[in-house]
Amino acid sequence: MTDFERVTAVTIDPRAAIDDANRKMIENGVRLLLVVEPPDHVLGIITASDILGEKPMQILQARGVKHDEIAVRDIMTPHEQLEVIQIRDVLKARVGHVVATLQRARRQHAMVVEPNVGDTCSAVRGLFSASQIARQLGVPVYIGDVVRTFAEIEASLNHEHHAARVSRFS
Repeated sequence: MTDFERVTAVTIDPRAAIDDANRKMIENGVRLLLVVEPPDHVLGIITASDILGEKPMQILQARGVKHDEIAVRDIMTPHEQLEVIQIRDVLKARVGHVVATLQRARRQHAMVVEPNVGDTCSAVRGLFSASQIARQLGVPVYIGDVVRTFAEIEASLNHEHHAARVSRFS
């Protein structure tokens, strides 16, 4: 988990242009920004995949706007669509539990929250990322049947072909 008690969260305003978000990711060496409205209200997340994927093109076609007119709020994933895990559950969990939660929800990310003392709201404590878990474990972590690159498609097909061959000889 990226723990925001140890690492400063990199944030962006929802009105910022997606090119500014991309620049901020590059400058900070991250692939995800928390979308925050002052004072500290988390609206959602935006990822490098959001910016470099199909979402901007869909907005260009639907609205007839220029690329530099697309704002972070237009393509971010709102917090309502994120998987949320309580920190108390994370403290008892194993990595496999987190991966299973991401797979079950078909989400690439999960937000970890903890209750604010004396408040009814929760504070964002950290984030889980399937790609970060995969990097740290050194194994692929597949979330649903989403395949993003030709290399992943080829690897998936080769894996299925190999599995089919092995099952014939078992």
